[in-house]
Amino acid sequence: MAAGHSPLAQFEIKTIYALPEVYGIDMSLTNTALWMLLSILGVGLFFALAMRKRAVVPGRMQSLAEMTYEFVEGIVDENAGHAGRKFFPFIFTLFLFVLFMNLFGMLPYAFTPTSHIIVTFALGALVFLGVVVVGLIKQGPVGFFKHFIPEGLPLLLIPLVFAIELVSYLSRPFSLGIRLAANMTAGHTMMKVIAGFVVPLGVFGVAPVAFLVFMTGFEIFVAILQAYVFALLACMYLGEALADHH
Repeated sequence: MAAGHSPLAQFEIKTIYALPEVYGIDMSLTNTALWMLLSILGVGLFFALAMRKRAVVPGRMQSLAEMTYEFVEGIVDENAGHAGRKFFPFIFTLFLFVLFMNLFGMLPYAFTPTSHIIVTFALGALVFLGVVVVGLIKQGPVGFFKHFIPEGLPLLLIPLVFAIELVSYLSRPFSLGIRLAANMTAGHTMMKVIAGFVVPLGVFGVAPVAFLVFMTGFEIFVAILQAYVFALLACMYLGEALADHH
């Protein structure tokens, strides 16, 4: 199969506008950066339009915006507790950023930044580092690392269990990033493969078209679900860091 027709060709990072390097770092605008910027603009534009009137009886866009706000607020309250409310703006922004990147990736000829592990890992690492900092401030270094050693553990097993728990804890940004990237990549690849059968099958291509319609709806659901899961796990990790352990 030619590279241009490969299902994986849609994930190729391309330079849109070349810029000179800064201290050895390529600052060129790529399709990844462009669609991330468009996602940010999309979030801003959506809420600017939805909340421009701030009607007592909200219209459709305002209702959707308010429902989204309340939805994420519920995630924070249920998983991070009252102490996590101060971090609501971060979680809300994170959810919307991932959501719009996922949904924009469904547009024809668009690019999906969340299909690249470097993007999703960076987001996961940001969440992880923030949670670690919050945990260290809230519980102190001794209290924070104490959770890696279960109570009543024999002295000889402490080093081994501590190492296992630490490795497990450090894997969180990888699990966050891989889960999101894998789901977005798999869905888009499957749709590309199925679309490749439409023209060769001629009149019988109606079956792949019907399945593509179904897959499009399913992928939109997955795009929303993965944004929810990402925000949910971020809140759960934050809740652990904020919890009072005695």
